[in-house]
Amino acid sequence: MNADLAQRLTRHGQDHLIERWRRLDPTRQRRLLVELEHLDLPLLEELVNSLVHDEPVCKHDPAKVRSVEVRRLPRTDGERAARRRAAELGEAMVRGGEVGVILVAGGQGTRLGFDGPKGTYPIGPVSAASLFQIHAEKVLALGKRYGKVPPLYVMTSPENHLATERFFAKHDQFGLEHLRLFPQGTLPAVDRETGRILLADADRLALSPDGHGGTLRALAAQPDDGRPSCLDEMRDRGIQTLFYSQVDNPLVKVAEPAFLGLHREARADVTFKVVEKVFPEERVGVVVEEDGRPLVIEYSDLPAELAARRSADGTLDLWAGSIAIHVFERSFIERLATHGAHLPYHRALKKVSYVDESGQIIHPAAPNAVKFETFIFDALPLAQRYAVVETDRSTEFEPLKNATGPDSPATVRQRMSDLFADWLEGTGATVPRRTDGTVPFGIEISPLFALDAAELKHKVPKGLVVEGPLYLR
Repeated sequence: MNADLAQRLTRHGQDHLIERWRRLDPTRQRRLLVELEHLDLPLLEELVNSLVHDEPVCKHDPAKVRSVEVRRLPRTDGERAARRRAAELGEAMVRGGEVGVILVAGGQGTRLGFDGPKGTYPIGPVSAASLFQIHAEKVLALGKRYGKVPPLYVMTSPENHLATERFFAKHDQFGLEHLRLFPQGTLPAVDRETGRILLADADRLALSPDGHGGTLRALAAQPDDGRPSCLDEMRDRGIQTLFYSQVDNPLVKVAEPAFLGLHREARADVTFKVVEKVFPEERVGVVVEEDGRPLVIEYSDLPAELAARRSADGTLDLWAGSIAIHVFERSFIERLATHGAHLPYHRALKKVSYVDESGQIIHPAAPNAVKFETFIFDALPLAQRYAVVETDRSTEFEPLKNATGPDSPATVRQRMSDLFADWLEGTGATVPRRTDGTVPFGIEISPLFALDAAELKHKVPKGLVVEGPLYLR
């Protein structure tokens, strides 16, 4: 280890790594050295001081927090006509090649009991199509409809990048014309008491992805292989507007023209999709204004008094639940990257296995470490102009998060089947239902067969009776 690196480690409070490095054989020293040389030690020291030694307290003054202006779902003929005009504008954006699609897929399927990237999880109710396949087919279907296939950018993590790359290669990129995988950044996990970096192995730091907010920095990063950054590539391709969603929600309407058009009409830097919260304690962040500034308050930071506050009509006052579906202007992301405007970091207390001083791997029974994460929604207060658009959760929000219970494969497949049954019934088909309105078997419609209910009406024979599992592709 050279003297400069040793001095920097000492100056920034991580000198324990010098002694740990000295104990290794030359091969393992080289491996650890590569990771040490890539550390942003000044940033790490700042995070340790602000988020470990001085535990942050998130406070929101109820008197300063109010509901945000939202473009609600259309309820009148005039509102429906305005939404159609927005859709026409969005369609022109897609046809003109102005739109790119970002899919955030850095997670593993650990919480699902699944060994592999979450995007490879087989979620199709009948076909067992993966999350990646469903999203890719939506992109392809847009191209089929509008004559221009949007390029797809998939953010991976160092943990799952290679496996994701192999999965797409195995499936011939699902026929996509342009697919680019790009890894998000990482930061080391630190001991929650001392702030010292933990080692996952004797020659390996305990690194973790820097959160979905890392998307913005990763898009601007210059790859080691000499290719242009994703943002530079997008600029060269004439892409102005970026649709963003996360891989775990198979219902998302990828690059929906009406959403794109409303974003363009508002001349917004960023536009959020929201759903109406069902109850005060629902675990979704809410889009609000505080002191006139737009922001998202995470459900864990939302005071009970605010969460339960009601409007005069009895509905929740802060109802606009953020569901990680956004549209960004490329120029906005470039502006943040160029001017060094970084999203704030948040602390996450986690159980992290580590190697102790004696070389033993410790598997803690309680949270022992702090991980540092950024959240994509923290870009909202940095926007000069923004918009918020409501969507129907029954048609666009059913995330896959847990092995059992809510947000599990069972509930996601059921919601998908029920939605596709709704589409079929809209064509005049007969579909059996249980007493609670759900369908008793799997129904699945590939985006390549019909991207939406309107397209399906032209493809289903009159008088169709569905009597068992059905997959239309």
